[in-house]
Amino acid sequence: MPENAAEVTAAGIARLAGVGRAAVSNWRRRHDDFPKPVGGTETSPTFALSAIERWLRDQGKVGEIPLGERVWQQIAGHPAGAVTALRHAGCVLVLVREQPAEWAVLAELTDPELAEVLPPALDTALTTRLGNRHPVIPPSPVEVAASSLLLRGTAELATGLGTRSAYEFLLGRHLDANPRQYTLTPSAPAELMAAIAESGLDRDDVRTVFDPASGTGSLLRAADTSGPLHTRAVFAQEADPDLAALSALRLALHSTAQVRVRAGDSLRADAFSELEADIVLCHPPFNERNWGHDELAYDPRWEYGYPARTESELAWVQHALARLRTGGTAVLLMPPAAASRRSGRRIRADLLRHGALRAVIALPAGAAPPYGIPLHLWVLRRPTAQPLPAPHLLLIDTADLAATNRDQLPWQAVRTAVLEAWQDFDRTGAAKGRPGVCRSLPVIEVLDDDVDLAPARHLPPPTAGGGAAELAEVHARLTTALRRTSGLAPDPARPLTSVEAAISGRWSTTTVGELARAGALVVRAGGSGASPDPAGAPPVLTDHDVIAGSEPSGTLPEGAAEEPIRVEEGDVVVPVLGDVTVARVIDAASAGAALGRGLHLLRPDPATLDPWFLAGFLRGTANQRQASSYASTSTRLDVRRLQLPRIPLADQRRYGRRFKSLAAFEESLRLAARLGEQLVQGLYDGLTDGTARPE
Repeated sequence: MPENAAEVTAAGIARLAGVGRAAVSNWRRRHDDFPKPVGGTETSPTFALSAIERWLRDQGKVGEIPLGERVWQQIAGHPAGAVTALRHAGCVLVLVREQPAEWAVLAELTDPELAEVLPPALDTALTTRLGNRHPVIPPSPVEVAASSLLLRGTAELATGLGTRSAYEFLLGRHLDANPRQYTLTPSAPAELMAAIAESGLDRDDVRTVFDPASGTGSLLRAADTSGPLHTRAVFAQEADPDLAALSALRLALHSTAQVRVRAGDSLRADAFSELEADIVLCHPPFNERNWGHDELAYDPRWEYGYPARTESELAWVQHALARLRTGGTAVLLMPPAAASRRSGRRIRADLLRHGALRAVIALPAGAAPPYGIPLHLWVLRRPTAQPLPAPHLLLIDTADLAATNRDQLPWQAVRTAVLEAWQDFDRTGAAKGRPGVCRSLPVIEVLDDDVDLAPARHLPPPTAGGGAAELAEVHARLTTALRRTSGLAPDPARPLTSVEAAISGRWSTTTVGELARAGALVVRAGGSGASPDPAGAPPVLTDHDVIAGSEPSGTLPEGAAEEPIRVEEGDVVVPVLGDVTVARVIDAASAGAALGRGLHLLRPDPATLDPWFLAGFLRGTANQRQASSYASTSTRLDVRRLQLPRIPLADQRRYGRRFKSLAAFEESLRLAARLGEQLVQGLYDGLTDGTARPE
């Protein structure tokens, strides 16, 4: 095998073929001609991607492998690593975007010829798009020769998707596959930060946006798509050279704005010391002790005080302010401790006195990593020569907006509440107070010994449980739900007679895999699709939605190699990851949603299989246990191994009616539990804040 050939793991083979890993293990045991491992370890071998593709096609295990999946596997299995492969792919996409005619000529060359002439062409295209001193190192002739198949495939992928969507797809797959390797800013808080920063600018304004800790470029990407304003230039700096290169390529392919990205630590080696940006967006690293405290003691950026060694976030706050033009706005994602640590109280006080800190916004827990704590947004503005006569501070707490379901954040409600309060405050200097949600208060009220800026400590508490009227309504709904649940409670199944027990013990069984081969149902794996048009994209049915019995709540990523799989009424959806026993029959309300990751769809032929019969038997504990496999601490279900009895359709429907009634009872129990929790907490709150009487 050539040294430069891409390799693929057993998990990658399963994804190519749309099967579980257990099926790949079976193929290795049963087929002597299955390709031999070429690398990896004994417990986690890797195989030559080209040999695997050829074997799958020869065996009829898969038809034409989607181009996007093939390119992704070449990136994931690249000998130099996925990050290097993404850099090479991004370089070619920049050339395709900037010089399509030149690439069309180069694509006709042989691989040796391409290796000779492509590197200088890439260097020219990158310099033209990113300027001098950019962090992207184009592939050398040797690397082009090693990656020619990847480079050509990437360019072909862009033909169908466009350069931006092609790179978003490939980069998104890499980030999804390595969630612990990167600290990402999810799209919802990123777009909220950009919307806050741009709300004070006119529609006709051009803007310069800067991120001093850009990571993969998520914040700057959001700034260029979140509103109608025209972005003239984006500037970014990132300490990790690999991330700086990926960020530069992502931003270069995202829009027509001028892009200038530098690799290096913004605090220790500021690459844009003369910059005066309209907007600064930043998700700085949290709780860093080694941020340059000793060598930066006399740095002119510490206009509001010299940050303590434990206050790295306040160093980033002052760096952001130093890179703003007068009147410019900065929005930083901050840990909640930065609002109340005693070591930072003097800097917080000075920021308030000068009118630099304009708002502190508490987001719901789970908005961004680390997901277990409610992070804050700090909104800052570079003071003018004439400071505010009587500065006020806006405090917003959105925790209660997500109190009913912390696993499914209501981002639209959060965004609306924050933007309405901020725009009102920014326009008039005050905001209409909402108990428990927002309040603007004179800075003098928080300039005490602690200068504690945590919003919850300064906001009047919300009316307990929404008030007596709402609690009465919850009580009435709970009473109705309990009556309905009692009426739906299934009677215990009567014991089987000896004859019935003998018949059920002799049931002939089949598997989902056998039914799929016979055409009685179709099996599809979710999660490979996305949407080129996020505005018109369908909601995504996630594994959490299936387990919780809730409506589709996910969103599709931007850019994909193929259309998402949409669920239809009567489909049965099963989670395949985690120790869960659940199967959901899709109803009319959920039909049309996209099938999310970690889910398998089973679409039965109604002339052969009853969907409720299918779902009910799939939920059997013994059935799920025998079809599950274990890797490390996780559990994975191989849906093709799940078993069903072979019984006539009329008998299936009889079982199906019983399973459907159990599902209705289960949903009624969920509703009663939610209402009960809401009523109990509302009464606790009312009794403790004096709005409810013990009697």
